[in-house]
Amino acid sequence: MTTQRATIESFDAAAMTAWQAAHRQRAEQALASALHTSTKETSRVKEAMRYAALAGGKRWRALLVYATAELCDAEISVADAAAAAVELLHAYSLVHDDLPCMDDDDVRRGQPACHIAFGEAMALLAGDALQTQAFLVLAQSRLPDPAAACALLAKAAGADGMVGGQALDLSGEATTLDALEAMHRCKTGALIEAAVMLGAACGATLSSEQRAALARYASAVGLAFQIADDVLDVEGSTPALGKTAGKDAAQNKVTYVTLLGLPSAKDKMRALCEEAQQALDIFGAAAWPLRALAAQAVTRGH
Repeated sequence: MTTQRATIESFDAAAMTAWQAAHRQRAEQALASALHTSTKETSRVKEAMRYAALAGGKRWRALLVYATAELCDAEISVADAAAAAVELLHAYSLVHDDLPCMDDDDVRRGQPACHIAFGEAMALLAGDALQTQAFLVLAQSRLPDPAAACALLAKAAGADGMVGGQALDLSGEATTLDALEAMHRCKTGALIEAAVMLGAACGATLSSEQRAALARYASAVGLAFQIADDVLDVEGSTPALGKTAGKDAAQNKVTYVTLLGLPSAKDKMRALCEEAQQALDIFGAAAWPLRALAAQAVTRGH
């Protein structure tokens, strides 16, 4: 790997667009394969699973898997399982997040939320099944160490990760910057960090310095992504976001925008993006897809 640093400005936009299109298509195919049923009669719960997981989306977490896997010289087909697993787990979290007992949203990815389309009970079951399917995909994968990959994803998903973050969110106790950061590093950041580290697990063994650099990158990108969500909730529209805009204010939720103000929240978001970029210096120009994805985390429109 070279030591030359590739700046955001040096990215070839056309090359990145082509790279994303190709890898997003791989992610869609891997997801469809993971949710394929060979029976003629598809059960209602499987219909709900496919509805929730295959209804579009940025596949940004899957792209992080692929970008890191390629950085680590992994065979791309090996990374398909990790990409699918991350997106399955993400889909589960969105189904449950939209439930009336959680964040209570009727719209997801521009269509009725799963519980609106299939009912609350079926949506709950579909979410459960999407989560377990993620671990099945990893367990049956060609990753060098499927058990370790399952453990990595389980940690991100559980009480010290996404579930713990959601519990903190529901408690309403995250009212300071430190508490808000801790909540979002669990609720949003944990799966983003898992996507990066699962990608690394698909390929060659990294040095301790390289692993630490990827961990710093993932941590910074995960928090930047959440701040961008807070900003978009204020500045975005429901059609553009594919979910209800302005919900944070309507529910009087504490966000980076409410605590810092919009300009300072954007400053922090950009500072985290730069922190992520600096973490990749050890990899040189080879890390350009990860650099571009970090930039997109804070410039996206949905």
